Amino acid sequence: MVWKKLGPGNFSDCPNGSRRWIWDVFGECAQDGWDEASVGLGLISIVCFAASTFPQYIKACRTGNMDQALSLWFLLGWIGGDSCNLIGSFLADQLPLQTYTAVYYVLADLVMLSLYFHYKFKKRPSLLSTPINSALLFILGMACAAPLLRTTGPVAARREVFRGRTLLSVEPGSKPFTQQEIIGFVIGSVSSMLYLLSRLPQIRTNFLRKSTRGVSYSLFALVMLGNTLYGLSVLLKNPEVGESEGSYVLHHLPWLVGSLGVLLLDTVISIQFLIYRDTATSSERQPLLPS
Repeated sequence: MVWKKLGPGNFSDCPNGSRRWIWDVFGECAQDGWDEASVGLGLISIVCFAASTFPQYIKACRTGNMDQALSLWFLLGWIGGDSCNLIGSFLADQLPLQTYTAVYYVLADLVMLSLYFHYKFKKRPSLLSTPINSALLFILGMACAAPLLRTTGPVAARREVFRGRTLLSVEPGSKPFTQQEIIGFVIGSVSSMLYLLSRLPQIRTNFLRKSTRGVSYSLFALVMLGNTLYGLSVLLKNPEVGESEGSYVLHHLPWLVGSLGVLLLDTVISIQFLIYRDTATSSERQPLLPS
C-alpha cells in the first residue's frame, strides 16, 4: 500500500509529530491535539457518510415506493458529486484510503439508483429498463475496477515540509496554486455545486407530495452529522508551515462551502420531516397495495 512507503523513515520530516501511526497510515503530520482531533473527526465523518445509505435501502424494501419518495435528480446530483470526488482523488493522487472511500460512495450511489429504477419499472414496465440497467451495470463494473487501474509508480520525492491535510480533500500544497491544484479546486467546486443542487429537487418532491413517506430520515441525519464533523475536521487542522489561516481556508473553500451548504439544505429537509410527520405516519399504516 502506498501509505506504507510514506511513513517509515520519513517521520523526521514531521516537526513535533505527536502520533507516529497517523503519519504511517495517512501520511499526515499531527503536531498537536488539534491535528489529532482533525483526523479523528475526519474518520468519524467517513463512517457517517458510509452508513447513511443503509437506512434508505431498508426503507425502500419495506415501502416499495422509492421511485415516488426520492427525486431522480436528487440521486443523479448525488452520484455526480461523488463521481467528481472520485475523479479528483485520482487526478490529485490522493492516499488509498481516500480513493477507496470515494469508490465506495459511487458504488453506494449506484445501488440506490438501481433500487430507484427497480421499483419504477416494476410498477410501470418500459422499453428503457434494459438499457438503463445495462448502463448501471457497466458503471458499477468500472467503479469496481477503478482501484486496480490506480497508478503504482514510484512515490514522489520526499518533501522538505510535512504533508498537509489529505484525508478527505485535495491536498493544498504550497503557494501559489499549481496546475494540479487548480484542477482539483475546479473539480471540488463542481462536486460541491452538484451536492447543493441535488437537494433542491428532493425538497420540491417532498413539498409537492406533502409527505416524506418512503424517505429515511436517517439518510439525511447521518449526512448532516458527517458534514458537520467534516467541516470541523478541516477547520481544526493547523495550516502548513508558512501558510496563513486565510490561505488554508481558501484552498479548502469548495469543500467547506459544499459541506456547510448541504448542511443548511438538509436542515430544510429535516423541517419537512417534522411538518409532514403525521401524514407519513398515517399513510404507512395503510396497506401499500389495494386488497
